[in-house]
Amino acid sequence: MAESRSSSAGTRQVTLDAVSKGIIEQLQLDGRRSYADIGKAVGLSEAAVRQRVQKLTESGVMQIVAVTDPMQLGFFRQAMIGIRCSGDTRVVAEQIAALDEVDYVVLTAGNFDILAEIVCEDDDELISLLNSRVRTLDGVTSTETFVYLKLQKQHYNWGTR
Repeated sequence: MAESRSSSAGTRQVTLDAVSKGIIEQLQLDGRRSYADIGKAVGLSEAAVRQRVQKLTESGVMQIVAVTDPMQLGFFRQAMIGIRCSGDTRVVAEQIAALDEVDYVVLTAGNFDILAEIVCEDDDELISLLNSRVRTLDGVTSTETFVYLKLQKQHYNWGTR
């Protein structure tokens, strides 16, 4: 399936073979597809696909999740917050990632040290989150909020290239 090795960044890098990539691509098209159908597409038995999927999920290479439309679940405010920091940005990023409203956090280079995507019920919740829980964190020097007006595209089937 895959070979694991440590990268210079300290994270575990996994090298996937063509069959594992094919399994991932099949699941990206339809996360509910049966292991038997996936097996037919990639040339493995149902049991072999099940084992590979288990290894891929346990190693953190992939997750199988339900992707939702936040607005249909009552979360009417989404935004990206650009955060500038002093000190160790990794510490701030960990604190931001621990917030329930945050679903995506990346350390960046450029105008912002961290980008965090948030999902809130409404503008009041966004204001509270920004003022009481983000801007008050040690190390946060400034924020800029990019409010989403419309979710134009949200796809996760980009393949394994």
